[in-house]
Amino acid sequence: MGGDTHDLSQYAKCMMGGILACGLTHTAMVPLDVVKCKNQVTKGWSTSLNQDVYKGIVGEENAQKYRRIGWSISSGCAEVIADTLLCPLEIIKVQMQISIAKAAYPKSMLPAYNKFIQENGSKSLYKILPPLWGRQIAYTIVKFVSFEQIVELFYSKVFTRPRNQYSKGQQLSITFLSGYLAGILCAVVSHPADTMVSKMNVAEFKGQGVSKIYSNIGFRGLWVGLGTRIIMIGTLNGLQWWIYDSFKTAVGLQASGGSSVSDTNKH
Repeated sequence: MGGDTHDLSQYAKCMMGGILACGLTHTAMVPLDVVKCKNQVTKGWSTSLNQDVYKGIVGEENAQKYRRIGWSISSGCAEVIADTLLCPLEIIKVQMQISIAKAAYPKSMLPAYNKFIQENGSKSLYKILPPLWGRQIAYTIVKFVSFEQIVELFYSKVFTRPRNQYSKGQQLSITFLSGYLAGILCAVVSHPADTMVSKMNVAEFKGQGVSKIYSNIGFRGLWVGLGTRIIMIGTLNGLQWWIYDSFKTAVGLQASGGSSVSDTNKH
């Protein structure tokens, strides 16, 4: 993270960057996917905080040496927290999405929530938590670790001049491309679990567990729609990182990624 001062002010700025990055992109591309937006807002500050906690435990030198482990732990912990808090909203959102054609659910969250509770009970709000963790934890770890690694590779193998010799526009273009490539990887590793989350809320599979659903749809069924999701997630991820870094640099923080680049080539 370079020379950033990691205090409450920085966490607040990171959170605001997450709000802008995820709020704008999800509003533009997937209006109903509000939970993913809120999820990313949560991780905007908690991932940064978890990175600092990890660094404080193992020390600066070890944190740099084992930075990929640190990125994985930090982003994974942030995702567990976010998913646990937001699982009820996720399951209501999925119900609203899959019920649009037959208008089975109201189009606003609170009436849809009340309808779900009446039909399924409050305990069902967390029935998709295991596959949600399976989808989102893998997604988030890959999102942060691969993004960091891709940025490092770009600045060490392709754009080899010191980072500060590239314009802000060039640096943000590298951010976007790195985010897009990371998004492709995110889509691939999380798609099977994403399919399960959706299937568990379809009437055809209501009440069935993961193994039972898998026996019905098979391995190929887990990958239906992957091409479309790669385009969506790649674009979303690239734009999110671009907006996030645009905001961070605008408020005086260093851009994301490339933590192992030398001081003369650091963010």
